[in-house]
Amino acid sequence: MNKTKTLKIQFPGGKKINVETGDFLIETDQCLKAGGEASAPEPFDLFLSSMAACAGIFALNFCDSRKLSTDGLALAMDWERDSKPPFAAKVNYRLKLPQGFPDKYRSSIVKAIDLCTVKHYIHNPPEFSIVIEPE
Repeated sequence: MNKTKTLKIQFPGGKKINVETGDFLIETDQCLKAGGEASAPEPFDLFLSSMAACAGIFALNFCDSRKLSTDGLALAMDWERDSKPPFAAKVNYRLKLPQGFPDKYRSSIVKAIDLCTVKHYIHNPPEFSIVIEPE
């Protein structure tokens, strides 16, 4: 391990949790049913969004690097999971290619999306630890 990134967690009130990452503040909340105000995405929705956004940037970068039009490029992610432990899940990406997208690149853009960094960390999960710091 040679690179550490620190995210700072804030507790602004209610069921809201904010996370400082670099110069950004990511706000989360819980749904009404869980006692929140539903004023921001729930943390798990951000997890799902990170997978979708990662796949999206790999698709975009693939097209940009080949100077292919992205007009009409669309990507959707379906998430299906068990409602009880052990929470098995399936992710299905649905990619819509721009009109006139070259046939020779169809399998290559799929391979590019498959390179998503978030996906690689899911396949090789991080080690977790919790340390109570002194007062």
